[in-house]
Parts: sequence; structure tokens; C-alpha cells
Amino acid sequence: MKYLIFSLIPLLLACAKTGNKLAEVGYNGIPFELVSGSESGVTFVNEVQDREDFNVLTYRNYYNGGGVAIGDINNDGLNDIYFTANMSPNKLYLNKGDMKFEDISEAAGVEGKSSWSTGVTFADVNADGLLDIYVCYSGDAAKENKENELFLNNGDLTFTERAAEFGLNDSGLSTHAAFFDYDLDGDLDCFVLNNSYKDPERISLISRNRFDYNSSGGDRLYRNDGSRFTNITEESKIYSSDIGFGLGISVGDVNNDLYPDIYISNDFWERDYLYINQKDGTFKDELTERIPYTSVSSMGSDIADINNDGTLDIFTTDMLPPDNYRVKAATKFDEYYQFDLKYKNSYYYQFIQNCLQINSADGQFTESAYFSGVGATDWSWGALIFDMNMDGLKDLFVSNGIYHDITDSDFIEFISDREQIKKVVEEKGRYDFSDFVEYLPNNQRKNYAFINQSGNQFVNLSEGLDLDQPSYSNGSAYGDLDNDGDFDLVVNNVNMEAFVYQNKAVESGKNYLKIKLKGGEQNPKGIGTKVFVYQNELAQNAHSLTARGFQSSVDPDLIFGFPNSEKIDSVRIIWPGGKSQLLREQAVNQILSINIADATEMFSYPSSQSGEFGKIETQMVHTENLFIDYDQDRLLPHMLSAEGPQLIKGDVNNDGKEDLILPGAKGFADQLFIQTGNGFVLKKTPAFELEKEAEIVCGALFDADGDGDLDYLAGTGGNEPQSDISVFTTKFYLNDGKGNFTKEAVKGPKAKGQFSCIKPQDIDNDGDLDLFLGASSIPGAYGLSPRSYVLRNDGGGTFTDITSEHTGPIGMVKDAVWADLNADQLPDLIVVGEWIPVTVFINNQGSLEKGLEVPMSHGWWNSIKAADYDGDGDTDFLLGNWGENMKIKASEKRPVKLYINDFDGNQRPDIIMEWFSFEDQKPYPFATKMDLTTQMPSLKKSILKYQDYAQKQVRDIFPEDALVKSTQRVATNFSTSVLKNTPDGLVLEPLQAEAQLSPVFAIEVSDLDKDGITDYILGGNYYRLKPEIGRHDGFKGGYFKGIGNGKFKFIDPQKSGISVKGEVRDLALINDQLVVARNNDKVLIFEKK
Repeated sequence: MKYLIFSLIPLLLACAKTGNKLAEVGYNGIPFELVSGSESGVTFVNEVQDREDFNVLTYRNYYNGGGVAIGDINNDGLNDIYFTANMSPNKLYLNKGDMKFEDISEAAGVEGKSSWSTGVTFADVNADGLLDIYVCYSGDAAKENKENELFLNNGDLTFTERAAEFGLNDSGLSTHAAFFDYDLDGDLDCFVLNNSYKDPERISLISRNRFDYNSSGGDRLYRNDGSRFTNITEESKIYSSDIGFGLGISVGDVNNDLYPDIYISNDFWERDYLYINQKDGTFKDELTERIPYTSVSSMGSDIADINNDGTLDIFTTDMLPPDNYRVKAATKFDEYYQFDLKYKNSYYYQFIQNCLQINSADGQFTESAYFSGVGATDWSWGALIFDMNMDGLKDLFVSNGIYHDITDSDFIEFISDREQIKKVVEEKGRYDFSDFVEYLPNNQRKNYAFINQSGNQFVNLSEGLDLDQPSYSNGSAYGDLDNDGDFDLVVNNVNMEAFVYQNKAVESGKNYLKIKLKGGEQNPKGIGTKVFVYQNELAQNAHSLTARGFQSSVDPDLIFGFPNSEKIDSVRIIWPGGKSQLLREQAVNQILSINIADATEMFSYPSSQSGEFGKIETQMVHTENLFIDYDQDRLLPHMLSAEGPQLIKGDVNNDGKEDLILPGAKGFADQLFIQTGNGFVLKKTPAFELEKEAEIVCGALFDADGDGDLDYLAGTGGNEPQSDISVFTTKFYLNDGKGNFTKEAVKGPKAKGQFSCIKPQDIDNDGDLDLFLGASSIPGAYGLSPRSYVLRNDGGGTFTDITSEHTGPIGMVKDAVWADLNADQLPDLIVVGEWIPVTVFINNQGSLEKGLEVPMSHGWWNSIKAADYDGDGDTDFLLGNWGENMKIKASEKRPVKLYINDFDGNQRPDIIMEWFSFEDQKPYPFATKMDLTTQMPSLKKSILKYQDYAQKQVRDIFPEDALVKSTQRVATNFSTSVLKNTPDGLVLEPLQAEAQLSPVFAIEVSDLDKDGITDYILGGNYYRLKPEIGRHDGFKGGYFKGIGNGKFKFIDPQKSGISVKGEVRDLALINDQLVVARNNDKVLIFEKK
């Protein structure tokens, strides 16, 4: 036996790679230089002072700050800067060259009125070749004079206000405006983004007035009719209700049909909007059809091609802090029922996090912020996507901070307590707002500069780029201020001097191409033009649309960066309306001036091709019963009650065709589907109907009694407590050879528990099938080891429990596979599960003995599949994990831990999960104060304030001896991986990026496209998680095509045809058809065309 164990040790210890973790990236970046006001002449400060009659308690957007616009107002080749101010005059700074600016605001007549200025946009509104200035106003709803202003450029450094004349004197609580040619008639139309007059707390949860038109506010779309703009909001089907709290507008052609679409980010309860241009003057909000979920308090946004795949992606900011203290002290997550109720009342899925929506080319988006490393940036405003370091990959800049943090949980409790308010008033002898402001913490934060590492992952390098000054930053814009070929950056701050950053990338040797556009008569700046640039394998594109980020407007010129100085292969220009031209072999480090008059082609995107695989509709449906696990335990990291169904396949009637059993949730019987020439047909099985009280998660068809047909063993599961423990006993059915099943009470395998897998195998080589039953959990005791079973078959259908002779406690098993690892012609067992390592049991002459745990493999594993992954002739293993697109991260240095003990002495085990937040160097409890003290009320006295809890580690809350006596679990690896069988041993490697975007519950391996090379399919997603964790639905169709040498290429659903929404729980290949089982949904079938 020693020989068998130790011969396996080098196989397993050889290597356990965990892949590139971007936390320790070395980056030789080019820093930005902060140019002080004394040097540049830009001394603008957006001063916001609290007033007794007008303050953050009377106006919710009091600290939202102002915007900034960059553009050349006098056509002298130098970009100028305009700032909006909330309580003081707006400012226009004329660029004098060499990063020197002059304040010409008063003389130019553009300081604006005394109302509260918000967003600003530079646009050539009257098409005279000069940039005009459109300023939005908001503020005190009770005051007049909030109409937006349009300053038309006179061409002599003066402007004339003419908004009313042009029909653009919108009087809503305006946030920002975007100018673009929505109907492709050649001129610029205008979308005005307005915030609601209504108090968000007064909006009923069941209110559904999204389609009501609010005449005093609401978003507006104005069509340019030549000398005047016409309000066409209603006829264009743009929402304009009082539940829209618009904070961000971005424009771009997200579906590649040459027509501009619109993304609106909304604050508070209302969801965001994605307006798809219908090409007939109207829009259709298709957000819920295309985007999986959004931020809750969506702030600024931007649209650009983040991964250079030719399609536009969307980034929105929210208010999730990256550190434990701020999460615990200032972030209030919805309760699960509140979240569910909002969804049911059409507010859709919203989570407190930034969202990076990656365009899948089929019109669908996959949200990847946590995987990409950009999910949490605190109280964020502007979101700008541009190439900061000129390497050809677009980066992300996020402005951050708020002058007074009105979300502080202790302040909210204080201000909501009438007795506390009364006490302050009595002590002061007056009621004065200033007496309460002192309780509001300032939240000065560093801005974020996320540098793109690979097209889909980013690292915050604001410190290395000298962009990390703590601030109260709001609007921001980029533009080439010094004409050196890279984008400089300007940031508008509250009560601080504005930041003017000079980019030193080109000066330090980076390469560029700048594009200046000359458009048609009614759109001289060519707004809306797309430019595609190709250099070797690098393909970039950018769109000249200026309203971006938060309340701001960027340089209309386009700049592309390049990692080398080789010639550019080609430049493709696509003007609004489709006119196009192609320039070949262009040098880098030059300015290209491109005129629409030279465009001689008409461009059109290739028509979408149907995928390789076609979908077949079925009548097979799984229905999940309603059970909320959090009612039993608020501290669970995820629900356990929706883990089925497995697809159980086999020829039950001996007709040579494989049939299917679809297990049923509690209250629903298992279903038997017989394969016929016309697909799968349901066969009524009375024996199954009698066992509906049990939740059946898994099962196996195998010949238990040696009579030549397949019998059925069903494994109970779920997480619901039961008074009758017999419900949790396996169900065994004998087959009469014709597909008729009867319940067998005497013979057959018997085991009690919540099972995840049943794996038949002839363990002892005696000619019959023995069983491994993997158990996943114990209801009410998450984390403790349930009992898994090894059952020996005597050959006649009688099974003996020999578990104690073989495995002992394993942990929360989720899947297992048999494979001969040591070439002794005996099947060994590899087990995966939650909070456990990949574990190998060696078969020693019919006895399973624990061999070794794969190093660095403690994970939340869901599935395992044995296959020759790399085509070298041996057996490898694909392992489905929870993936890397999670809020919760794990590594050897920063593990996630679980403590299980009866901490409050109520005779029930409690669980405490400990984790490292994004930017913390110490672990903290994951649970919110509300969840922890509700689950264990005895802690309420010791954790009175949110700030107190925010500073406590687990050992500060619970006695050391209670932690020492706890059952402890650990997770260090959440990556879906491959365990490769190599000459040097088993090597654990993460699969490619597309495999990490959601939990993987199902794996199928085969040569799907019949090209002689193995492919693999992944299925997953998991929805039943608490709002503070989010919804995992990154898989729409995980088809990975083998391209040889053990390499695989992800094929997007549009090309493959395998497009699947929902929670996939199993995959099966039957007659070259791919069968997909989804929780609480229809079974799908795909076959190659």
C-alpha cells in the first residue's frame, strides 16, 4: 500500500498553478503630472457651502458637484476648458499654449446665471463650425430660473445665450445633455437628462409609472429641425417619468447597425435604460433583454470598446467601497425579500457595485466588473474609458469622493431618532442645520486609474500614475491640451482646486495617431463618426461622441496609442449615415485630418450568420419549489435549495436509444422521457408520483440487480428542514426491462442525507456495480461534513454500507469521478466539493484509501469531468468552480475562512465567514451588522454602532476559545480549472478568462464540431444569492473549441448558436445532440446544423 500512495505523491505535488493574479503586477507606466493652478492659470474651485435653508437634507444632490468640458472654442488648434459651478460663476479658460490658460469667463459672457449649474457639453449646435456651450441647471426645486442655457459662439471669444430661441431652455432638474444625430439626417439632436423632482422615499415600491409623461421634468429628446429643436420625447418612446433619477448618459452604436443607441444610468430605485434605436425615429428600451443586471445607484457611465473586439461595452459607477470599514459603516444592502419585490415590480436586478457590461456580439452583454477588477471604487462619479498609457488598450478613470457622506449608517440612525434630534435642539437652544452637519463624515477619496492588462482585466495604478490625490472629485474629461498626441485629464472638485493633469506618455516615447474630423454641412465636427485602426494584430476603434462620464464633455478629436512605431496597416472611417473611406499604410505619430467629402463608399456591417448549432425546443421542464434558505440562516454565503436537476441518461427500455430522467424539486415528481423518432416523450411513472415530498437533485441509472436492465437510484437533496427524516432517504426503483419502474423497499441501496452525486463503479472488480454517494450538506448546519457513502453490491441488488472501511468524513461533496490514476486497472475516486480540496482516493484491491489532497485546491468546487483535455492520450480533469467574477476573492495569501460553532448557545450551529475585502490587508467578518445581530441577537449590546462593527475582526467579536473549538473551513481557489496529467505530475491550472465569468455546474467534453479535436462546453450561473454578493449569470453559452496543442478558443454564442440563459445544472450528449438542463426552466437541445 505504501508503494501505491507514494507513487502518487510526485504526481500530485508536481505543481498547482493558480494563474496570473493581477494584484502584484509590475507596471512601468508613464505618470501624469499634476499642473498646479499657479502654473497653469486654472484656479477654478467649485465652492459648495452648507446653508440653513438649502443643504443636503433639503436637496439630495447637494454634493454632486460640477462638470467639465474640453474643446477648441476658437479654432486655434488648442483645446480650452469650461467648468460648471454649483454656487458661483461657471468658468471658461482659454488655452494659450504650453499648458497655460486664461480665465475669459466674464468677458466671454458664459458665467451663467445664479442657479445651480450641473452638466456641460461642447457642441456645434448651429453648425457654423464653432463649438457652442450648453449648460444644465438644477438645484432648489422651489426656485425659478432653472432653465438650461445655450451659449452660441460668436467667433470672437464672446457668446450669446439663446436657449429659448432654439427650444432648448429645458426647465427640469437637468444633469447633463448629449448632442448626436439620432435619426441620421445629418444634424445634431439633443437628449437632456433630468433628475426627478420627486422625493425617492415617496415613490411606492409597487409604483409602475415609468410610462407616465412628466410635464415638469423627466428626460427629454429634442429633434433638430434646423432653426429650432422640437420636443419629441413621447413620440420617440423615451421615458420621461418622475421615477427617473438620471445621473449619466452615454451614446454609442451597441448593436452595430450604424444607428446611435443611448444608455441612461439612474439613481435610487429606478433601473437604468438601454434605448436601442429602431431606425424609424423611435427607441425601444431593451435593457432587460440585453443586460443581466445593473448598478443600484448608477452614477456616471461611458460606452467604448474595452477589449478591442469591435463592439461597444458599457461601464457604470456605483458606491460600493473597496474596504471593509466603509462597507460596514456606510453601505446598506437590500434585504433579500426587498430585492425580490423590487424585481417583481419591474425595477429589475440591481446590485451595489460598478458594472462593466461586455458586449457579446450577439446583442447580449455579460457583466464582468469583479473579474475585471473594477467592481468597487467607493462613492464614484465619472467613468471615462480612454487609453491613458498609449499602449493600444483602453483604460478606466473613475472620479471619487463626496464632501459629506450622507450614507453613513450611524448618521442615518441618529437623524432618524426623534429623541436624539430633540436632545441636540434642547442643548443648543435652537434648531440649526449646522448642528447636525458635524455628525456627517467627510469622504475624501483617491480617484482610480485602472490600467488595462489584457482587454478584460485591470489594475488600479492611480498612485503610480500620480493620479491618487485624495479629493472630492465629480466631473472629469479628457482632451489633448498640449497637442503632443496623448489625452490629458481635467477633474472638477468640490471645495478644492480643479485638477489639470498633463499626460507624459508621448513625451516619454509612446506612439500615437490623432484623427481630426471634418463632417458634413450640418455636422462640421463629424460627431458620431466611427474610426477603426489596424496595426498588425492590434485592432482599435473609437467613436467621436463627446458627452461622457459624469456631467462632462470630452475632446471630439480621436487619439489611438500604439506599443511600437510600425506603420498602421489601415484606417477605416465610418461617418454617420454610412459614408466611409479606407486609408492604407499610415505612419504613426501624426495628425490625420479626414474629410467626409472624400468618402466614396457606403459601409454596412456584414449580416449576422446563423450559428453552427441549432436549437430544438422541448417539452421537458424543471420546476423549482419556493424556499428561501436565508429565512433559516441569514449568514449563508448562498442558497443550497436550488441545485438540481441533474440529467440522468440511459436506455431504460432496451430499444437502443438513450432516455432521460429529469429529477423533480420538492412537490414535483421525477419525469421519465423516452427517446423516440420524434424526440423525447414523457412517460407517466406512478412510482415517481408517490415520492414528490422529496427534493431529488441527482441520481443514476445502472443495473443494480444484474438482470440486464437499468434500475434507478434517486438522491435526495435540498436544504429544507423536514420533520420526517425518511424524506431524506434515497429512492430506489427496479426496472422491468421495458422502462416501467416500481419502488423497491427491501433491496437496493439505502442512505440518508442531502446528496449531490451518485457514481456507480465496480470498485472491487467482482463484476457488479458498487456505489459512491456524495453528500453535499446538512440542513441547518452549513459547513459541517455530511456523511457520504460507499456501498458494496453483492451482485443481486443488496448493498452493504462499507463507508467506514473506505473514506470517512470528506466534507461538502459536490461531484466525483472514477478514473484509473496509477495504471493498475482499478478505478480510483477523485472528489470535489465546497470548502474542500480536490481529493484523491486510491483503489487498493477494492478498498478506497485516501491518497492525497491536491495542493492549493481548497475551493467551492461544483463539478468534475474526466477527459483527455490536451489530446496527449491520458486522462485529465476539468473542474467547475465558482469562478473569478465574484465579490468574494480567495487565494493562498488571502483565504476565505468559515468558523462553525454554537456561538450564542442556542443549541444550533452558527457560521461566521471571514474574508479579505478588495483593499484590506486584514480579514474581517463578511456578514453585515444587521445579519449578524439578527442571527445572533445576543451580540446587539456589544455591537451598538456601525462604526464599531466596521473595525472589528472575527476575534474581536468572539472569544478565542470559541474560535479554537470551532470547525474551520478554508477556501483559497475559486478558479474553474483543469487538472492536467503531465509527465511531471498533475498540474492545476485555471481555464481561460471566459470560463471564469460564472460558477460552473456542468461540463461536457466531446468533438462537438467533428473536426477531430476535442472541444468542451461549460454550463453554470447561480441566481439565489444575497444582494450584497450579487447575481452570477456570466454564462450565455460556454462553448470552447479545441484548436490543437491543448488550446481552446471561446466561441461567442452568435457564432456557435449555443445561446443559453438561465441556471444550467447539467449537460449531456445524446446522439450528438447537446442536452441542457436548467433549474426552474425548460430543457434545451442543440445539434450541429
